[in-house]
Amino acid sequence: MAREHATAAAAWGGIPGTRERIVRAASVLMQRQGFDGTSIKQISQEADATLGSVYHFFPGGKQELAAAAVRHGEQDFATILREILDSERDPAEAVMACARSLADGLRESDWTDGCPVTATALGTAGRFPDIQQAAAAAFATWQSLVFDSLRAAGVPEDDASDLACTVISTLEGAELAAQVSRDDKPLLLAGRHLARLISLSTP
Repeated sequence: MAREHATAAAAWGGIPGTRERIVRAASVLMQRQGFDGTSIKQISQEADATLGSVYHFFPGGKQELAAAAVRHGEQDFATILREILDSERDPAEAVMACARSLADGLRESDWTDGCPVTATALGTAGRFPDIQQAAAAAFATWQSLVFDSLRAAGVPEDDASDLACTVISTLEGAELAAQVSRDDKPLLLAGRHLARLISLSTP
């Protein structure tokens, strides 16, 4: 989602290698411009890498690189989500904190950096199964993190599974609505209502 890239840079602990720069550049550009609006040449320029380097690491071209960018987005947001869930014992408070974090990230990017997974996947729907599979895996990972937090708080397994899906789906939709409207209200409202829903399910 919107704060992935600063977190990733910190995790790499300095200047990333060529492959990492290429993946990160692809993720950022596809996040902002979509799959079709982003060219391999533009990615190579953004990553300060040669076209030969791009094709060396990704012989399958833009399709293979887009799948790697989706996995990059998955890992980055999973790190952020895990940190928020671990910092709040109450999953309702954690979900509200996550919504606020996403809203802050959007504002700081001047509403340009939404979810790279969604932006890339929507632009390739029905065309590239490997990208769709990577996106589905990303959502499953995020839902699993929320599910574990809900189960730890005592929410029954079936309810936790449904709630985790609802949380991720709602935050994704609210982030898109906030980005389009250039207003954090959809995210903040989603966070509050999700928190109420979780509180009703928590013993």
